[in-house]
Order: sequence, then structure tokens, then C-alpha cells
Amino acid sequence: MIPRYTRPEMAAIWEPENRFRIWLEIETLACEKMADLGIIPADSVKIIREKGDFDVERIDEIEAEVKHDVIAFLTSVAEYVGPEARYIHQGMTSSDVLDTCLSVQLTQAADQLLNDLEMVLESIKVRAMEHKNTVCMGRSHGIHAEPVTFGLKLAGWYAEMDRNRTRLRAAREGIATGAISGAVGTFANIDPVVEEYVCEKLGLKPEPVSTQVIPRDRHAEFFCTLAIVASSIERISVEVRHLQRTEVLEAEEYFSKGQKGSSAMPHKRNPILSENLTGLARLVRGYCVPALENVALWHERDISHSSVERNIGPDATVTLDFALRRLNGLIKNLVVYPDNMLRNLNQMGGLVFSQKILLDLTQAGVSREEAYSMVQRNAMKVWEQGKDFLTELLADDDVVGALGEEKIRESFDLNYHLKHVDTIFRRVFDAE
Repeated sequence: MIPRYTRPEMAAIWEPENRFRIWLEIETLACEKMADLGIIPADSVKIIREKGDFDVERIDEIEAEVKHDVIAFLTSVAEYVGPEARYIHQGMTSSDVLDTCLSVQLTQAADQLLNDLEMVLESIKVRAMEHKNTVCMGRSHGIHAEPVTFGLKLAGWYAEMDRNRTRLRAAREGIATGAISGAVGTFANIDPVVEEYVCEKLGLKPEPVSTQVIPRDRHAEFFCTLAIVASSIERISVEVRHLQRTEVLEAEEYFSKGQKGSSAMPHKRNPILSENLTGLARLVRGYCVPALENVALWHERDISHSSVERNIGPDATVTLDFALRRLNGLIKNLVVYPDNMLRNLNQMGGLVFSQKILLDLTQAGVSREEAYSMVQRNAMKVWEQGKDFLTELLADDDVVGALGEEKIRESFDLNYHLKHVDTIFRRVFDAE
């Protein structure tokens, strides 16, 4: 990703220095276990551990000639270690190093993303509690439906991000596998206990059947999980974008002192953060398809997945990391306008209570079809003529005859719609 959308903590995971440091640790750990098995001299392993190092520029220089990154790396390490370097990489193949390293990097990235999610969850929870009883208009198809609270919107975001936390933990566990099994995964030239030792030290589990590579369904699951998280970010962002529209203005991104909204129109305050998040979510979802297509490799291995993963590994994790941090700031600083919410709720002259009147009529003995017709004919006067719904109902002899004036007035009570807010909040937050 470009620096504009990159946090250094996540970028460091994908820097050559970190990648080659992991490679060296994999090779050194394998040597340690082979020394325990009597395959290579223990004194040589000590030298490998003490003197093992590499030079990134030198690796690039060698790779330009040999056209093989692992060989270039091993050559650079040998220049530091000396004669004992002949014991490094015994019985191993390049994918043993590459795939196991990628698993380490993806688990490191997952840990960063899980930390980001924790921050987002905490910020959502704080705002949800703050606006638990802030009444606002619930909409379906973008049209006024029935009253909700802004806290309920936030509680829904929290529950979704909590599911994403569970998904990401599972995806991290799924990707945390290593393979030190040789050219076609048969352990012909290396003992399986070497793999077990290396994986244990790296915090991984051995891949049960690795062919020459770790099966890419694991990676597909990981990147699809990132895509789901990104889609949740977009869902929140789209909501904020709608709520910030001039005609709605129920919530607004924080507009800092000195900030400019438009090069042409000085009055503008645009939802740039949530629009940016919408775009970043599209990117992360886009990495899903190539990850899925990587699952079908030829026989025991080809390298069609390699170029894909060199791109989507850094880009997907870096992008989502940035997006989660940006989302956290958006939620923490979101400006909420309760008065505008109430104004919008009252904009349609009481139509939000239509279902309650419909139910009251059916419970009073009116058929549902007739009750619907009675309510709708009065509701349409509000839509088309700007009438007041309560006034029209009270002037309708059929409705008054079925319910009575007092019952009709009682049905125009916001508390009726909000009586189970506490129950929903307990379901979301007490489950922790």
C-alpha cells in the first residue's frame, strides 16, 4: 500500500528485514533439532546461532544473478556463518521456509488487527452507552419506518464487530500452521520431529498434509475473514454518510479547526473519513478473489500463488489495519445531534405510529385487510397533503368507532417502541 494508508507497525511485519529474520530463525531452529537427532554437529549449530546473519542489499544483489530468493538468502547467510553453513537447509525445500514464514507474518498481522478491533469495540461500546436512549428514526429502504435509538444502532455495530473478532481469532488459528516436510511433503530427507520443533518454537502447529506447500484454503479463509471485517467497516461508514447528509444531519464526522471541506465551496463539511473507509473496504474485499483462486494449485505445488500473496499479504493487512484505526477515530469523535434526530422523527406527522394503530384495530376485532385500509387511507393524506396523522385518525369515524379517542392517543407513545432497549443491550454487552 501507499504510505498514505500505511501504519508503520503493520508495515514493519512485511519489511524484508522481518521476513529474512524469520527465515533465519526457521533455518536455525531446524538445525538445532537436527543436532539433537545427531544429524549435524552440535558445535556447528552453536556457530550458526551465534554468527547467523544476512544483508538485505547483498541478498538483492545475489538474487539479481541467481533469480531465486531463498538461494540468495542462504548465500548471504553463508557469508556470515562460514563453513558450517553447509548444514543449513538440509532436507528442506524453499516452501518450507517461505510458507512457514508467511504463516508467522500473517499471525503477527492478525494480532495487530485483533488489537485494532479491541479498540474499535471499546469505542463503540462507550458511544452506545452514551446514546442508549437517544431517540432517532429507524429507516427501511431509506424511508422512515419506526423509532429506534442511536444507541441501538451502535449496539448493532458492536455485535457485528464482536462476531468479526471471533472470526479473526479463528482465522488466525487456521493460518498458524508451519511445514518443514521437504520437496513434496513426504519428509524423505528430514524427520517430522524437526517440523514439530520448529513449529512449536514459532507458535505454530504442524500442517497435517503439506505436499510441498501449506494448503491455500487456510489462506483463503484468512483473507475472506479480512473481507468480512472490511464489509462491516463499510456498513458503518455508509450509515454515517447518510446521517451526515444536509437533509438528515443526525450525526457528523468531527470537523477540526482549520479543516477545509472543499477547494471551491468554503461552507462544505464532507464525510471524507467514511467515504475513504468505503473505498478501502472495496480494496480489502478485492483481495478475496485471488486468495480463493490460489487454492487450486497444480499437483504438489506450483508458484501461481506466490505473486498473488506477495501483494495481498501486505496490502490486505496494511489496508485493514489503517481502516480499523480510522474507524476508531471516526466513532470516538462522531458528533451526534439528538435534536435533529427528534425533528426528523416528527417530520412525517406521526406516521411512525401506523403499525401500532393497525395492531390495535385487529385486536379490537377488525380484519387485518380492513384495518390496513383504514390506516393507509389516513396515512396517505399525510404523505400527499401534509396532514397530521393523529388528527386524521381522530376524524375517521371508523377508526374512532373501533378504538375510541383515548386508545388512539395512547398509541402515539414513543416509549412503546423503546421498552425493550434494555433487553437488547443486555444481550449485546452482558454476554461479555
